[in-house]
Amino acid sequence: MPYEISSASNERIKRLIRLRERRHRDTDKVFVVEGQRLYDRALRAGMTPEVTFVDTRDRVTTGLAVTVDPVVLDKASYRSRSEGLIAVFPHITTRLDRVHVAGTPLVMIAEDIEKPGNLGAMLRTASAAGASAVITTGHAVDPHNPNVIRASTGALFDLPFAVSDWPAIVTWLDERGIELICATPDAATPLWDVDLTGPVAIVIGAEDAGVSDRARQLAAHAIAIPQADTSIDSLNVSVAVAVILFEAVKQRSRADH
Repeated sequence: MPYEISSASNERIKRLIRLRERRHRDTDKVFVVEGQRLYDRALRAGMTPEVTFVDTRDRVTTGLAVTVDPVVLDKASYRSRSEGLIAVFPHITTRLDRVHVAGTPLVMIAEDIEKPGNLGAMLRTASAAGASAVITTGHAVDPHNPNVIRASTGALFDLPFAVSDWPAIVTWLDERGIELICATPDAATPLWDVDLTGPVAIVIGAEDAGVSDRARQLAAHAIAIPQADTSIDSLNVSVAVAVILFEAVKQRSRADH
C-alpha cells in the first residue's frame, strides 16, 4: 500500500525524533505516546491527539491520522520498535490548583524523584491503589518523558497529577484538611502503627537521599517500612510506594466494616 510518509527525512518524522528531547517537548507543549494500548487509554481519558502516525489507518478512529512506512515509523520511535502507532498529544496540565480531591483523600507526594521509570511506576501503583492524586516536587523528572508514560502504563492520563513546590503544597493540603506523613527508612514508627484512614498525604523521596529536611519538619508523623535485612539501604521507591499505599487501602477497608 502507498504510505503518506515513506522517508525518514520527512519534516514531520524529523519533528517526532526531536520530541525525544524535553526541550523540544516543552517548546511545542506536546508529548509522544507510542503503541495502541497507551493510545487507547489516552482516548478513554478524554485526550485528543494533535496527530497520529500509523502503519495502517485501521488503528485510529478519531483525529488526524498519517500513514507511515513501518521502517520509517520505527526510526522515529523512542524505542527500537514503534508498535505501529506514534501519537502526539498536547501537554497534560500539571498545575496544583487544577487537582481536585473528594471524600477522604489519599495523596502521594514524590520528592526529587529523578528517574523517569520510577515516577512512572509510582503513578501506575497509585492508580492501582485508588490514590486521589500524585504531586511531584523538588528536582522532579519531566512527567512527559516517554519512559514515564510507558512505565505508568498511561496512569498519568487519568490520575490527578501536579508539579509544584512546598509552599503551594502546604497551602493546598491545609485548605483541604489533609495531614502530611513522611516516609523515611530511619523513622522509629512502623507504617502500620500510624492511622492512615483519614485524609493523608504521604511524601516519599529518592532512594539515595530520602526525603528532605523540609519535608520532615512539615510532616505530622514519620513512618518506616520495617526490613528484615538491615544491610539493604532502602527498597526501590516504587516498591515502597506500593507497600505504603496498600497499607492505607487495607486500613481503610477495615474501617469501613
